[in-house]
Amino acid sequence: MTAAITILALLFVAFVALGVFVTVKAVGAAKRGVDRTITQARRTVEDTTLRAKSFGQPGVAGELAQLRLALRTSMRATQDALHAGVAEDASLAESVGLFRRLSAHGLELDDELKRLEREPDRATVADLLPKLRERTQRITHSADSLRWAARDRARQFADDDLDALNAQIDIEAGALRHWTADEPSQASGTTSGHGPGTDWPEPAASAGPSAGNSSTADEAWAGPAREESPQAITAPDPRSRTTYPWQKSTRPETTN
Repeated sequence: MTAAITILALLFVAFVALGVFVTVKAVGAAKRGVDRTITQARRTVEDTTLRAKSFGQPGVAGELAQLRLALRTSMRATQDALHAGVAEDASLAESVGLFRRLSAHGLELDDELKRLEREPDRATVADLLPKLRERTQRITHSADSLRWAARDRARQFADDDLDALNAQIDIEAGALRHWTADEPSQASGTTSGHGPGTDWPEPAASAGPSAGNSSTADEAWAGPAREESPQAITAPDPRSRTTYPWQKSTRPETTN
């Protein structure tokens, strides 16, 4: 009895601990989701504000907004491209490490530009703009180089896979058309009316003389002759046509 109570108590404690663990994990996941949503909303609002300032405010304030917007856009696009590519290509891990080091410089520059937006001394800020513009261009150029290199690598892998797939499809298509390799031998076997491979019946001989047939062929290639009196066109007798295996036999005419 004591052992059963002890086991039940241990099970109860285990279930309570499991419930607390699941609750903590769920609360942490919900908190991370809320934080991610808030961060994305704040980033969207800030990007919209920078875009409005870059178009609406002339002078130093507008140029600072343009630099920040260009920096944030380039860094975010590169981050998304590298994180999406490293899941399929492990060799991009080194590129991700380099981008993290570049991100430290980018964040530092973004904070500096953000502080200068609130700086009342516009003359001093105007003097600093050439250096700030150069730093922004260097960081964005490096980020763009990483991003396009990762995209070119992924595109090259896709092209190589497509080439291999096309080669396999060509081989399979050739195997499916294996009968085309037997056609010359079958054609050589059907040059005469005897022998293997003679599956098609020969057409019935024409009723007219051979000379008439040759003259008709000559007239067909020679072109139209001089005009003569029109002649009536006689419809060919369907029963005199050459029969083939796939045609049905002609029914006998009734005498009714």
